[in-house]
Amino acid sequence: MIKKYTIKDIAEMAGVSKGTVDRVLHKRGKVSDTALKKVTEILKDIDYKPNPIAKNLKTNKIYRLCILFPVSHKDSYWAPCLDAVKEFEDHYQALGIKTEEYRYDPSSPKSFTEKALELIETGPDAILMAPLFFNEAQEISKMCHEQNIIISTFNNIIKKEGFSNYIGQDLFKSGRTAAKLLDTLLGKGHIAIVHIDEMVHNATHMQQKERGFKSYFSDRSTTNYKISTISIDKYLKFDGNESLETYFNKHPDIKGVFVTTSKTYAIAEFKKAHNKHLKIVGYDLVDKNIGFLKAGHIDFLINQNPKKQAFTGLSTLAEHLLFDKEISKRILLPIDIINSENYEQYLE
Repeated sequence: MIKKYTIKDIAEMAGVSKGTVDRVLHKRGKVSDTALKKVTEILKDIDYKPNPIAKNLKTNKIYRLCILFPVSHKDSYWAPCLDAVKEFEDHYQALGIKTEEYRYDPSSPKSFTEKALELIETGPDAILMAPLFFNEAQEISKMCHEQNIIISTFNNIIKKEGFSNYIGQDLFKSGRTAAKLLDTLLGKGHIAIVHIDEMVHNATHMQQKERGFKSYFSDRSTTNYKISTISIDKYLKFDGNESLETYFNKHPDIKGVFVTTSKTYAIAEFKKAHNKHLKIVGYDLVDKNIGFLKAGHIDFLINQNPKKQAFTGLSTLAEHLLFDKEISKRILLPIDIINSENYEQYLE
């Protein structure tokens, strides 16, 4: 049988006090170089593994882990995150993790900043946030680091050169995947990249998808395609209130559309209403998208799985707080390609 060593056992083997062993194990207080060497050698010899659960229960520490993400009544994409929080609480609450939700308006950078500042003011141990607004998120991230608050992001990375602790898809590669799908569907023609109801200049997640999409065709050095990019509001208006219908009438050669957000259904509704022959690739299993996918108005959806992103992010932070587990710089989720034949497998 494997012997379970106590602090008393280790102290006797190293010829030091139990207090010295405790200080070495928990890296607190002063320990002489000689005692540190003795204890460290014993720990190595016996392959000592601490019991983090017992440690946490003994200290009776309660960690506050907060999650900041958009309200779902304005964008149903975020609704599964609520299920993720509930599932997380079922798993971790008994271990001493208290979870708190902070919600902001996905159309308002001001709302994001106000909620983030309100959260930081409470002094949490860690924050998981879905940052839709790049500039504002950079400032919030800086404040958290200055106050030693652990912070992770999901769904969107907030530093172009790689922010530590990101959970989600490789957004650049998801854009390339969308390009490959439309290439397979069309073979040639005019493709429109459509950003809907978000400020693209301040939204790196859409920029990354667009970059990936364009890079696919650049790498192929093909002249078979023309790629255009348009940004429209929730009323399907853009460029001085010009309507989407007017734009497509001016460009009747558009045969494919890549929508960079979960609002893919808006283009599908337009396609159906105006009897347009468009191939559409977009994102996410929101109810409206599923309806148009089943009816054949959307060809493919890329499932970003917000529930899994949120649960994985919370779990990663919890295990770091409880068990000192290292937080990976990036936890990348699969790029799931959904069509009318397999979507049911991804619904819970």
